[in-house]
Amino acid sequence: MRNDLFLLTGICCALLAAALTGLVVAGWQPLVAYDGQVARDLHAHAVSHPGTTRLMQVLSDWVWDPWTLRALAAVAVVLLWRRGDRDRALCVALATLAASVVQQGMKAAVGRERPVWPDPVDSASFAAFPSGHAMTAAVVCGLLLWLLPRPAPRWAPAAWALAVVSVLGVGFTRLYLGVHWFSDVLAGWLLGVALVVLAVRVTVRRRDRSPVGR
Repeated sequence: MRNDLFLLTGICCALLAAALTGLVVAGWQPLVAYDGQVARDLHAHAVSHPGTTRLMQVLSDWVWDPWTLRALAAVAVVLLWRRGDRDRALCVALATLAASVVQQGMKAAVGRERPVWPDPVDSASFAAFPSGHAMTAAVVCGLLLWLLPRPAPRWAPAAWALAVVSVLGVGFTRLYLGVHWFSDVLAGWLLGVALVVLAVRVTVRRRDRSPVGR
């Protein structure tokens, strides 16, 4: 039952991401209007609260920066490899790499412009859709949660809480700083979850079919 729910979650996220991408490409007006309203409201707050804006910049550019999270994934890969757990090491490495390829490919294909402000509080390069920060956070945090020992240690709830805060938090920082639309961030989350489910399912099935796994 748990495995079925895990797979269903991945499939649903992939389908929702595909639908959302179609709506963005088509310029569906209700979505465009909602994205614009969220962006304007948060930008107005950011302009009038420079202290909060600076905190969001630190969180976005340092604590939850994609390269910070990729470095964390790289540490996990090295530790797993040294322990001889090469299947999971390759899973984390390849999934993290795939996340970068997918997000950059979709950015180029969709070519969505970022929000433009007369008084910007931050800047970002390349296209907006999907959010690379949001997708990277979802992938790395999801994979790290998968690596938690079984049975779950006493600190597992704290790890889950930190992962959830990180994934949601980095998405909010990108919106607050005015460099993404809400649908960019949502797509990043959905694609990240779908990729984690795919990577984990492939790895688990491969291990189950191997002589060692049996």
